[in-house]
Amino acid sequence: MNHLPRLLAKLCVAAVALAAALPAVHAAPPAKRPNILLIVADDLGYTDLGAYGGEIATPNLDRLAAGGAKLTGFYASPFCSPTRAMLMSGSDNHLVGFGDMAELMLPEQRGKPGYEGYLNERVVPMGQVLKDAGYRTVMAGKWHLGVKEEMSPAARGFERSFAMVQGGASHWGDQSGIVALDPAKPPKAVYREDGKSVELPREGFYSSEAFATKLIDYLKADAPSGKPFFAYLAFTAPHWPLHAPDEDIAKYADRYKDGYDALRRARLERMKALGLIAADTPVYEGHPYWPKWESLSAAQKLSEARRMAVYAAMVDNMDRQIGRVLDYLKQTGELDNTFVFFMSDNGADGNSVYDVAHTREWIHHDMDNSTPNLGRPGSFAEYGPGWAQVGMTPFKLYKSMLYEGGISVPAIAWGPGIEGGSVKREFADVMDVAPTVYELAGAKHPGTSYQGREVLPLRGKSMLAYLENGARAVHGADEAIGWELGGRKALRKGDWKIVYANKPWGSGEWELYNIAKDRTESENLAARHPEKLKELLAAWRQYVAETGTLEIEGLASRPGYSNGGKYYEDLALEAATTGKAEPRSAAPGK
Repeated sequence: MNHLPRLLAKLCVAAVALAAALPAVHAAPPAKRPNILLIVADDLGYTDLGAYGGEIATPNLDRLAAGGAKLTGFYASPFCSPTRAMLMSGSDNHLVGFGDMAELMLPEQRGKPGYEGYLNERVVPMGQVLKDAGYRTVMAGKWHLGVKEEMSPAARGFERSFAMVQGGASHWGDQSGIVALDPAKPPKAVYREDGKSVELPREGFYSSEAFATKLIDYLKADAPSGKPFFAYLAFTAPHWPLHAPDEDIAKYADRYKDGYDALRRARLERMKALGLIAADTPVYEGHPYWPKWESLSAAQKLSEARRMAVYAAMVDNMDRQIGRVLDYLKQTGELDNTFVFFMSDNGADGNSVYDVAHTREWIHHDMDNSTPNLGRPGSFAEYGPGWAQVGMTPFKLYKSMLYEGGISVPAIAWGPGIEGGSVKREFADVMDVAPTVYELAGAKHPGTSYQGREVLPLRGKSMLAYLENGARAVHGADEAIGWELGGRKALRKGDWKIVYANKPWGSGEWELYNIAKDRTESENLAARHPEKLKELLAAWRQYVAETGTLEIEGLASRPGYSNGGKYYEDLALEAATTGKAEPRSAAPGK
């Protein structure tokens, strides 16, 4: 026993000598953190992509869907800026500055907490969180979260940015805006690069191409840093005004002459063939307020077919630009380590900006919306309720409404660990994107305090376990998710949903639907299930209290954008025009 310590000492010396004689063994280096590519389309319909049943050529997004996951139960806000605010914050729009659209706020809303009209200081945006975590952060496209320099992407965590900061603009280099306060003074869109105002080149600019090019340029310039990137590519396509290069429009010139119902049937059958909906799914045939295709004049039909052809060309072109970005990442060896998330910001848009301020007077005076000129510089055409309802097949209505057609959006997740070709049908929400990205990146949201100020915690939940096929759902059956914009309201809890919409779009009362059995919201069950309605209304009141939502009587019926009913009057007038000049043969620089 007395020899034991001496023996142990000798063994230790021998072990040290042996270790010194062996080659050095290093611990495996930590896995490289994934790049993040977040892509948002503007007003894209649920069935516009080939992967979702559409006829438009979208091979790049279809490949992402085939190699990743389609989220068929993914929801956004019914309007663009509130969705983008929720996306960047991981919280509710009523908390982060967009309780209503900044452009549409009433005096009794504006400036109230959560109604600032810009992404407020209670938010630590996604770009900032990832920048703090060691990511290089770049952005190109539509911002719509504040116009001034101190509200721009450059001030909210993006190291490089090229942003159109308002809600929409001409897609050409004329830098025209979309809302005219003075019919004699054309509105101008504001673009900012790294926070500073910039002018667009008059020739050779087209929004989707320009945004993709800027994003690639930023990624190239910062590549030597070796840091992972967060890239936010936010298209303004296919948001009106409908603009596209002639060669893209030509692909679809004769595609839409058969009208709304023929396209709806074709898309519905492809959705069924793809397994996206059940074979017995009823389809929403369109709101009775709007005319059917058969009732339109020959001139109106020609104009509508051209408008849809331009819209399809915009989606086609956007997909090609996404392909350019993916090709660049593949060439640089970064694609396989990149998580890509694609979504639309709300349902297809069947509303009319003509009804805002003096926009109708300006368009009729300054723009050439004769049928051959639609899509070209100098035109300003909208998508319209007929095509928008088709774009949201099989759902009810479109953007600005809280029926499924306003808030159900196509979404695709692709990247390491995500099962290829999977269809994820469970409920998920735009607020869930930020927590998902942070978990992927190993980034930590600061919680309730950041740089000495009180900030909002995340309300969303990470989808990562669900996307990687481990978890059955993102949200529990007892969890209630609410929406409100412009006085229209909805709340979903488990399989059940309540909706309020003003007449003529809704009943003017709370409606109740079982979304698991009736996602097309065909049967209002409020009278048959009063206890379920009562339960969800109690959850609604809790949501209002938590988020500071202002419930203003009559707000849903305010005149203007989402209550206008003159689309077909404007269509008849514009379809009858012969144009102010010979149609341009091509877009500038094309």
